[in-house]
Amino acid sequence: MSKVYEDTKFLMKKYGITANKKLGQNFLIDEEVVNDIVKYSDIVKEDLVIEIGPGLGVLTEKLLQKAGKVISIELDKRMVDILQERFIQYHHFEIIHEDVLKVDLAKLIQKNKEKFGLKTVKIVANLPYYITTPIIMKLLEEKLEIQSITVMIQKEVAKRLTATPGQRNSGAITYTVYYYAIPEEIRTVLNTSFIPEPEVESEVIKLTLREKPVISITNEAKIFELIKVAFMQRRKTLLNAIGNSFTNVTKEQMQQILQQLDIDLKIRGEALTIEQFAKIAEQL
Repeated sequence: MSKVYEDTKFLMKKYGITANKKLGQNFLIDEEVVNDIVKYSDIVKEDLVIEIGPGLGVLTEKLLQKAGKVISIELDKRMVDILQERFIQYHHFEIIHEDVLKVDLAKLIQKNKEKFGLKTVKIVANLPYYITTPIIMKLLEEKLEIQSITVMIQKEVAKRLTATPGQRNSGAITYTVYYYAIPEEIRTVLNTSFIPEPEVESEVIKLTLREKPVISITNEAKIFELIKVAFMQRRKTLLNAIGNSFTNVTKEQMQQILQQLDIDLKIRGEALTIEQFAKIAEQL
């Protein structure tokens, strides 16, 4: 058995811990997966690492060996107490007991970069399935000063996040991710890599933040509103979806816009590239 498995079983027994289903907890016990997450995160001593949902700390331990500072954000008070005791000797470790969606990450990053003279910020996480999308959206939309996001998430969601806009597996979030970052799939993680075993497989992905968005647009809110509308009614043509949702645009006007841009009037939103969405948004 691996050290990660033995450590996890020891900690669960020592503290009488079982996974909290409401928080979507599944403890990672596969050492090879842990090592791959750390490897592809490319952590160095000049890095501030923010770890979301550290659980019992199997990833945290490896990150502390590589990073200049590790800040772990954990919602479960039981885990917070364990981590504080487990890593008390590490002066470059900090634990925050909070819901990451409520944390002012921009302020946290600025404070720690200045205080510890760190150059870059990287996010590492084993995200609960039920809250993956809100966390990813927060990290991207707040335009934080981060270099990369390496996360383990449900495989089905991973396929959507790393898809190419306009192609198979695309969803509204595909366009957001592609706009802000360069996504890549790292590896599949079997459900046997966890205690308890989830019903589905997971996948490790890495999002490398772009220095500037993939396209230049004057109104970000408009393009993402347009994409959202298209995917909320993805069975309908874009022409009908827009006609049903944008009261200030007639179907005839929308038809004219699509014809001007040489876009098929029968096309569905899921088949459009991000560049095409941008051109329509500019016209609207």
